[in-house]
Amino acid sequence: MTNKTLVYSSIVCFLAWVFSVYDYTLFGTLLPPIAEDLGWSTSYATFIVTLINVGIFFVALSVGPLLDRFGRKPSLVITTVGAALSSGLTALAPGAFAAAYMTVVRTFSGLGYAEQAVNATYLNEMYGNRRNRGFIYSLVQGGWPIGVLLGAALTAVLFSSGLIGWRGMFIVATFPAIVISILALKLRESPKWQAMRAARTLETQGRREEAVEFAREYDIDLSHSEESTFKQLFEPDIRRHTIFISLAMFMNWIGIQVFAVLGTTIITEGKGVAFTNAVLVLIVSNAASYIGYLCHGFVGDRIGRRLTIAGGWLISGVAYTLMLFGPDSQAFVFTMYTVGLFFIIGPYAALLFFMGESFPTRVRGTGASLVNAMGPLGAIAGSGLLSLFTGAGLGVVTAAFLSGGLATIASGFLMFGTRDVKDPHQAEVVSQDSTAARVR
Repeated sequence: MTNKTLVYSSIVCFLAWVFSVYDYTLFGTLLPPIAEDLGWSTSYATFIVTLINVGIFFVALSVGPLLDRFGRKPSLVITTVGAALSSGLTALAPGAFAAAYMTVVRTFSGLGYAEQAVNATYLNEMYGNRRNRGFIYSLVQGGWPIGVLLGAALTAVLFSSGLIGWRGMFIVATFPAIVISILALKLRESPKWQAMRAARTLETQGRREEAVEFAREYDIDLSHSEESTFKQLFEPDIRRHTIFISLAMFMNWIGIQVFAVLGTTIITEGKGVAFTNAVLVLIVSNAASYIGYLCHGFVGDRIGRRLTIAGGWLISGVAYTLMLFGPDSQAFVFTMYTVGLFFIIGPYAALLFFMGESFPTRVRGTGASLVNAMGPLGAIAGSGLLSLFTGAGLGVVTAAFLSGGLATIASGFLMFGTRDVKDPHQAEVVSQDSTAARVR
């Protein structure tokens, strides 16, 4: 695997992720003008977003079997094309039946959201055991804040200035995604998946013992390979890991929804910060979160990704708690919010790579996609809990703590229930003995 191949693969994955994020987050950014143009009330628009998130969950979940059965490269192309379709079709929304149309079309953005699970699976196998593989991957995963900032910047320059409407903003995202899809066709397939496909071919020919020996030569576990990939995730050897990492992702996304997505509401209504200053806080904090990706990617290579993720999320939960119950001064709120975002977003550079290296090759794509799909569900739960607590008469500060603060802290503790995998080999050896026994 030459450095030229790895650099090309990393660049294509980075660009695909940036424009997937641009499409994924742009709908929320432009929701007010979209709702006004289509005649939706605020509550109705929020309801549509909830339906879309449910659709995104199922679409993101479907990418896993695609990764494990048909390959990493085709999955990357399909998810990138999906992001382009999501943007292009959104721009063509009709006036009649707009709600149903948007619900279906924006579900395709789940393919763009699943891009990070595809990247984590593909690049994990491409980087192999390189010492700084986590840090290198953090440069790719850092496309999230860049995609968010790109969407915000283009909205300010093109939409707010009146140069183009909200439909034009989605058209802008379509053409780069198509170009990236073409570039992805030139990617090299993961050698690990190619070896897995060869082993499965031997199995289908009835040459089980030969398949096991071949797979072992390439450090691949074949136990339970005759079962569906989703069922394999809940077999005894990796069931505990699957459950704990999925719950950790779910709980953390509750915190992200409350503090990152609904951050302006928490800061303005809960801490009394002016809206213009709150927007400035979000911009600076998202810029800082990119540095957070790099830092957590680097630290994860040194002390292990599980500890890095858990520690970061615990620090984030404490920082947000201090922000909520501490002084209302803008300087203090600004500092604590930035620290919270740094440590809640940054660990995702380690988490996504950890997802790739902690599941066996046979279910790596499905495992990463299942965990990744917990994000939209966590987002729905976060909005629902915050609304529930505020509707019950609690103040914004208390409601934010009970929903987002406690969930963020819980996500850190849940990570300690996952497997402490520090290299891809450890993910494969769990069931080698049981595999050999099954053959005998």
